[in-house]
Amino acid sequence: MAESWVNSAERIGADLHLELSGPGGRRAALIRALREAVRGGRLAPGTRLPPYRSLAADLGIARNTVADAYAELVAEGWLTARQGAGTRVAERAEPLRTTTRGPRKAPSRERGPRHDLRQGTPDASAFPRTAWLASYRRAVQRAPDEVFGPGDPAGRVELREALTEYLARARGVRTDPARIVICTGFGHALRLLFGPHRSAGGARGGVGGGSEGGARGSAQGGVRGGSAAGSGTGNAVLRGPLAVEAYGLGFHRDLLAAAGVRTVPLPLDEQGARVDRLGRERAVLLTPAHQFPTGGPLHAERRAAVIDWARARGGVVLEDDYDGEFRYDRKPVGAVQGLDPERVIHIGSVSKSLSPALRLGWMVLPERYVDDVLAAKGEREAWASVLDQLSLADFIVGGSYDRHVRRMRQRYRCRRDRLVAALAARAPRVEVTGVAAGLHAVLRLPPGTERATVEAAARQGVALDGLAGFRHPETDMAAPDGLVVGYATPSEAGYGAALDALCGVLPTR
Repeated sequence: MAESWVNSAERIGADLHLELSGPGGRRAALIRALREAVRGGRLAPGTRLPPYRSLAADLGIARNTVADAYAELVAEGWLTARQGAGTRVAERAEPLRTTTRGPRKAPSRERGPRHDLRQGTPDASAFPRTAWLASYRRAVQRAPDEVFGPGDPAGRVELREALTEYLARARGVRTDPARIVICTGFGHALRLLFGPHRSAGGARGGVGGGSEGGARGSAQGGVRGGSAAGSGTGNAVLRGPLAVEAYGLGFHRDLLAAAGVRTVPLPLDEQGARVDRLGRERAVLLTPAHQFPTGGPLHAERRAAVIDWARARGGVVLEDDYDGEFRYDRKPVGAVQGLDPERVIHIGSVSKSLSPALRLGWMVLPERYVDDVLAAKGEREAWASVLDQLSLADFIVGGSYDRHVRRMRQRYRCRRDRLVAALAARAPRVEVTGVAAGLHAVLRLPPGTERATVEAAARQGVALDGLAGFRHPETDMAAPDGLVVGYATPSEAGYGAALDALCGVLPTR
């Protein structure tokens, strides 16, 4: 629909052209046209508009349509209406003022890579829109009224109950809803655990829990109590130094450094992190199901050893279970948390299984940390959408989550197999590791070729990560050349071309 009206000078003192177009019908189009006329200065403050009967006749539309448009603009403050004075442009409706600067240029947007093989994200095109929408509708329809008020910082009990059952069944986690706190992801969990917070908890607890934990916390740099976290201010649930794997996400290290927490790297070998090298630290962060990014689970003996260490030191293990559902060659490795729920903080999210856009994660906590984490989070839920929490609960309880994970496990396994086959055929000198699980692989390169390969890939529009970017700056481990290739991000239609582009930039000798 596109109609126009040119009103005469007899009516308002100047000709005015209104273009009625766009969605929403004639009433919405007239409201938009009048707003634009005021904004642009074509209708100055104080200008009298024609009676709605006259305007309706000129436009060939119903008088009620014009009357409703005038009434809405009066209610919004664009127009004023008084008996005997007609309808006028409000005095406060200032037109848009021009500036001496030239026309504003649209912000430039760098063109993204043609082929995105970076790690960390699932196939966005595979998000289960229909099933999620059905869960969302059910969640909203069934939600009690109190859902639409301030949220519980622990998270909705419906989601915590669903996670208790799911994590026990799928990951071997032993917990109950009262020990689960909802967060927005792993980074948020680290901020809650290590960030400085104002807490009303006093000197309760510590790494060891109870009075013993509080005493050790003050004497040995332990966790919690009335002391500050690192160099920050206020109380923190955990304190550094924190032992971490020698290879991991730099984002996590930066986040911890910003909280004043020093990270101490543990070497890695074919059995995972060298937990026998733990020193005076009383907390350690591990990715035991699938070491990130090098791949491979933490060996069973080392799982037992790190629990023994935590018990002996009054310490705690932070378990980052970032992609535990996606194991391809044998059954998934269960969570370390199942060995001792009082010595492990288990952290997971839906960022790999569903989408990072949902911003939903969880912490499964030892009992002694629950109150302090809730105090750190605040009196109300300020981060994770309550409606999304209810939707995820429905998605899990109704079986949609399991079905989606099974479907994506098969898809990602096929992609992994295609990657391995393509490299075997076209780059046989490149070793592929870390492919038993997860959404990425590590490609071992000839010495001295990593940087040149990453740069060559960028020139060809292929985005990927070099292995060196994940190396802890203080580790004494050897630094092999390699690439971290994420095979989940491309769409199904674009994956073949992405593999061709990757093989085209890899060293041939």
